[in-house]
Amino acid sequence: MSLSISIGPLVSLIAGILILVMPRLLSTIVALYLIIMGILGLMGMASMRL
Repeated sequence: MSLSISIGPLVSLIAGILILVMPRLLSTIVALYLIIMGILGLMGMASMRL
């Protein structure tokens, strides 16, 4: 049995939980998410699996 997790949904889940716990971090979390997804997209790793 193999478990494969895509990076995008995993980052989104973690960001969502952090926003619920600490709403003041919203802008920082959104900025980091966009930067990470942009870098992964430019590197062609958007479909990379863990």
